[in-house]
Amino acid sequence: MGRGDLRAFENGARRLRNVFIQPTGGVTRRPGLRHVATLPGAARLIAFEFNTEQSYLLALTHQRLDVYLGDLLVATLAAPWTGAMLDQIAHTQSADTLLLLHPAMPPQRVTRSSHTSWNFGGWNWIAAPFFRFADPGVTMTPGGTTGSVTLTASAPFFEAGHAGSQLRIGGRRVTVTAVASATSATAQVVETLAAAAATQDWDEAAFSSVRGWPATACFHQDRLVLGGSRDLPNRLWLSRSGDLFNFDLGTGLDDQAIEFGLLSDQVNAIRAVFSGRHLQVFTSGAEWMVTGDPMTPASIQLHRQTRIGMPNSRILPPVDVDGSTIFVARSGQAVHEFAYTDVQQAYQASDLAMMARHLVQDPVSLAYDQTRRLLHVAMADGSLSTLTLYRAEQVTAWTRQETEGAFRALAEIDGVVWCAVERAGTVRLERFDDALAVDAGLTGSADTPKAHWTGLGHLQGRAVQVVADGAPHGTFTVLSGGVTLDEPAGAVQVGLGFSHVIEPLPPQLLSAGGSRSGPLRLVAASFRVLETAALSVDLGRGAQPVPFRRLDTALLDAAPLRFTGDVTLRAFGWRRDTMRPLWRIEGDTPLPLTLLSVTIETRMTD
Repeated sequence: MGRGDLRAFENGARRLRNVFIQPTGGVTRRPGLRHVATLPGAARLIAFEFNTEQSYLLALTHQRLDVYLGDLLVATLAAPWTGAMLDQIAHTQSADTLLLLHPAMPPQRVTRSSHTSWNFGGWNWIAAPFFRFADPGVTMTPGGTTGSVTLTASAPFFEAGHAGSQLRIGGRRVTVTAVASATSATAQVVETLAAAAATQDWDEAAFSSVRGWPATACFHQDRLVLGGSRDLPNRLWLSRSGDLFNFDLGTGLDDQAIEFGLLSDQVNAIRAVFSGRHLQVFTSGAEWMVTGDPMTPASIQLHRQTRIGMPNSRILPPVDVDGSTIFVARSGQAVHEFAYTDVQQAYQASDLAMMARHLVQDPVSLAYDQTRRLLHVAMADGSLSTLTLYRAEQVTAWTRQETEGAFRALAEIDGVVWCAVERAGTVRLERFDDALAVDAGLTGSADTPKAHWTGLGHLQGRAVQVVADGAPHGTFTVLSGGVTLDEPAGAVQVGLGFSHVIEPLPPQLLSAGGSRSGPLRLVAASFRVLETAALSVDLGRGAQPVPFRRLDTALLDAAPLRFTGDVTLRAFGWRRDTMRPLWRIEGDTPLPLTLLSVTIETRMTD
């Protein structure tokens, strides 16, 4: 507000609510939200793209997985996670298989056979990674070399959760079947042991109920990359090339598995692994680049790039935008662009929310709409901040979306942004729809016009706005799951209303000596609009609707025509408070609005 010399001041606005900024200029009233379903509780939304023609939305809720094809629920499965685990669930996809991970849950594999046939299952480890958790001096003594044997540790080691996990003794595997005490357990020999004698050459599975399970994953250079676990938060595992569930290190040949830890002077719990130009590793304290072309045990190198860090409270997968990676900072008050620079041969992280700190507060979910070049970020307070990002033209612009409820989770599929929205104590599955101008809305049509419209049980008792045959018909209350209009209509859209606000920064008026001058009078303002059906402007005396309708081109009871062109409005009165904006657009009329530019004429003296 006090730095008119900054380029951001020239391009900025004082307030933008419920509008999208177009990457090429102008702002548009955002689409409405179409009601799809009521979810059983808090949800995590995941996009599953089976091929170029078949894409699904997976809604993860408490001990349940719902699969949607478009607006249709096609499958429901029982799931091993709880509602409290949703924030820490990570995922990655390869062809028809989706991998789900959580530090407290054995990794799950979701496969699709048809639209309505989906299956859960654990991973079929060909060779799981191993790690020595016990002190080096602790020995393990097997009671035999084959069959069922008793294992005896020289110090307390075994826990009840070891049952079902594997150990390696002298490089050969055994599976623990039962735990008798902290120093004794029964095991089934998988690979014949060399001797039934005490040895320090033993280790255990890196992942188990005792040690925790993988936290994150991605696919890179034909390898499955696992990042971190509960007891090994800073460790990376890369599978054998072309053999995704084989983590046998072997003898270090080029195609064999790779394993290493991220060791530095700060905490580096891995929060995400991302396959971009390089393998990118995002931790709680820094961002890393893993190189190697191709990536082999001999060529792999690890380089720390920046020290931003990601949040520990939840998994927020990074998003690719034009070759750069967008991630949320550990502070919860910044969204960074992680981009590679050829000059420095390194990654840099620039803060995209420097001018919008008030809009970025504790993000909980991200989704990128590539079609509109919009990055949607849901916040913990239920608001939705939208970033228009067009790197070629250096466009970085934020707006805020609000609704009668709270945005809780997001996902994007083929240009459609899906939302889990909490309304009136329930969680609804909704999506942005250009055919709607209301929230939690539905559309309907009939061959014969009718006055009573039903199917609105999800809005029972709520005041809703109705657009009938393309024209706003006011506010109605939903009773018995429906509304009754004053006049019959052949097509309607019904839902919760929302208001849009467009307000510029105040004029920057400086005298030759640098002091602020005034007072100021707004003489006229010209608004250039595109395909706009409703516009209300406040020039200092309250918002007044701008009449677009012409009696010679439309009937009064017909849908408003969309207007494209310039509208010039005259203003009166002097402004002594030069911090106030000279004009303001605000309204809740559920009709399209696109503002391209505003030109003002002002006077400082008579």
